[in-house]
Amino acid sequence: MPEIPAYPVGLRLAGRRVLVLGGGTVVQRRLPALLAAGADILLVSPATTPAVQAMAEAGELSWERRGYRPGDLEGAWYALVATDDAAVNEAASAEAEERRVWCVRSDDAAAATAWTPATAREDGVTIAVLTGTDPRRSAAIRDAVVERMRDGSLTAPAHRGRTAGVALVGGGPGDPDLITVRGRRLLTQADVVIADRLGPRDLLDELPPHVEVIDAAKIPYGRAMAQEAINEALIEHAKAGKAVVRLKGGDPYVFGRGMEEARALAEAGIPVTVVPGISSSISVPAAVGIPVTHRGVAHEFTVLSGHVAPDDARSLVDWAAVARLRGTLVLLMAVERIGAIAAELIRHGRNADTPVAAVQEGTTTAQRRVDATLATVAARLTEEGIRPPAVIVIGDVVRVNPVDGDR
Repeated sequence: MPEIPAYPVGLRLAGRRVLVLGGGTVVQRRLPALLAAGADILLVSPATTPAVQAMAEAGELSWERRGYRPGDLEGAWYALVATDDAAVNEAASAEAEERRVWCVRSDDAAAATAWTPATAREDGVTIAVLTGTDPRRSAAIRDAVVERMRDGSLTAPAHRGRTAGVALVGGGPGDPDLITVRGRRLLTQADVVIADRLGPRDLLDELPPHVEVIDAAKIPYGRAMAQEAINEALIEHAKAGKAVVRLKGGDPYVFGRGMEEARALAEAGIPVTVVPGISSSISVPAAVGIPVTHRGVAHEFTVLSGHVAPDDARSLVDWAAVARLRGTLVLLMAVERIGAIAAELIRHGRNADTPVAAVQEGTTTAQRRVDATLATVAARLTEEGIRPPAVIVIGDVVRVNPVDGDR
């Protein structure tokens, strides 16, 4: 005889009493979802795991340090029975049946009146999977659905409550797998994407045909779409009722002019969402095995822009102070001016033999690393034809090797 399926339903437990019997690992796994649902939880158990105890001490739930007593189900809307005593579980389950309270039993699913599905919440959607008495299969199916939602291969745009606006999305250092889950999701929901050259370009090919892609053309030392024009384009499309993603390389607020765009949008009354990205200042060195900090070698790292030379009146960097630092220096946008920067650091006391590494197009298939010293870096980068985008790392961490120790 085929198994009768459960009737799926979403319980709205906010402010409603939920009885939890037991304080072990099963309860520890189930409590976060009940807390997230806003349930008024009464936990009854002589002892708990440290994690459950911490929830009680934080005031997230009420804990009575005792065993089950008849009458505990009074006023409950839902019950989770998970003690290690089968007789107690049976008695509590019988009381729940008598009081018509839906009851989950961890020890005997067949005897329960409710089953807990394998659940996840993604992009405002709750995914719940039930396969009867095969929880591992439920979890596997849930995970497969969540993974497809996160990588954009399973999409279902919202039709109610959808708000036009702009998301400033940090795309990471270049590898499309290094964009955040939220950033990738917003891309799949966009009507318009205004993209930088340094963003993860491979993701643009995955966008649906109806999505309008605008190249911001911010190519170093070449043609550039003026920032004002970018701001105007963002405002124009958002005011037309479209969901707009401004896809930027790295992080929007790390030399990304993200605040300029956020301010322009705010002044125009456009809702703005900022999605942080993995900055190339730490991810690109890591991609070639360079830690920006390392115990006994560097206790700090400093990220600097090299888009203007040290003697340029527009420079805001105190290069004399920087030269005195003992930690790692990470330079972005500095390929063209590395000679002047290296000379300035040496002039203010940084050792000319300090190790330097330049990494071009880090995390992509075109990634290249060139090693040098402060004294030789300008000539080495010219010889090797290193061009932007590249991250330059200065400091003893350059010689730290994950296999052999220091080089």
